[in-house]
Amino acid sequence: MRELAVPLRLLRLVSASYGLVVRVRTWLYATGWFPTWRLPCRVISVGNLTVGGTGKTPVVIWLVQALLRRGLRVGVLSRGYKRKSEAEFLLVSDGKAVLAGPAEAGDEPHLIASRCPGAVVAVGADRYGTGRWVLNRFPLDCVVLDDGFQHLALHRDVNLLLVDASAPGDLGALLPAGRLREPLTAAARATLVLLTRVDQACQHEGRTDLVGALRRTDHPVLVRFTPETFVDVASGAEQALDGVAGRTVMLFSGIGNSGAFRTTMDELSVTVVDEVRFPDHHAYRDSDLKLLRERSRACGAQLLVTTEKDAVKVAPLLRNGDQVLALRLGTEILDGRERVEQAVFGEKNVA
Repeated sequence: MRELAVPLRLLRLVSASYGLVVRVRTWLYATGWFPTWRLPCRVISVGNLTVGGTGKTPVVIWLVQALLRRGLRVGVLSRGYKRKSEAEFLLVSDGKAVLAGPAEAGDEPHLIASRCPGAVVAVGADRYGTGRWVLNRFPLDCVVLDDGFQHLALHRDVNLLLVDASAPGDLGALLPAGRLREPLTAAARATLVLLTRVDQACQHEGRTDLVGALRRTDHPVLVRFTPETFVDVASGAEQALDGVAGRTVMLFSGIGNSGAFRTTMDELSVTVVDEVRFPDHHAYRDSDLKLLRERSRACGAQLLVTTEKDAVKVAPLLRNGDQVLALRLGTEILDGRERVEQAVFGEKNVA
């Protein structure tokens, strides 16, 4: 136990230093020492306080699709985490066709572009510069920032903060001792706090009062992610959920919260006989697919099932005979829909 206490103390010391740097950075933006730039259109940010998956991608997809249905011209700006392209700005979709693959663009921007036809999607580390670059090419009414809560250099009209209700422990400490990118007081910058996976929260013993931990006085928006359908990774064909009922499946994923994926699959009428968890944003190789085939044969799985984020990277590696499905999730607002609609589609919305 003494051997573990020393590195823990060191981690806490580094966390304290990291927290000081983050607070100073935030203060410099708040006081105008660091400039905040504005794009000539409405900007809506979706982000979180922690590393790992809180459900940003399904929320971004839901939001963009809702904006498109209202007849707005929508762009999405993403950092393109772990993308291979070295271009300063990369156009993932021009609103008509997907122009870059998941390796080049990053898995999340590619998935958003695929699920949101009609939206312009671009990646770049400098969100303001990327936004200007996109707006010089496309007339847009609004821009959605994917994972934009910490990108303080760009002004946003709506700041949606996602917190995973199924993982209250993620709010315990700053990096590297914990998973927080910022202190909990940063939640005060949010227009709305969206508490995601509230349907899974009751399954975790010792759940803390997340609203109290975030020091928010207003009631958060309650969100869950619901299984919609399975998608055949090779063909893109959809399969109804009940069409897979009774089958034995092996799961694999490389996302920030593989546990939530497993919980969702356990609630469906399938038998999970094995599971492989890769690191977040895992770059799949032929050797990974070989491993998955061998393990699925060993455990007698009839199907391999993964997430949509993983599916876009796995598809090019499939062979004839591989049976791999991806679970597609939808976003459902259980409480607070009117507040979300008012914030996002309210009177200040660009026509």
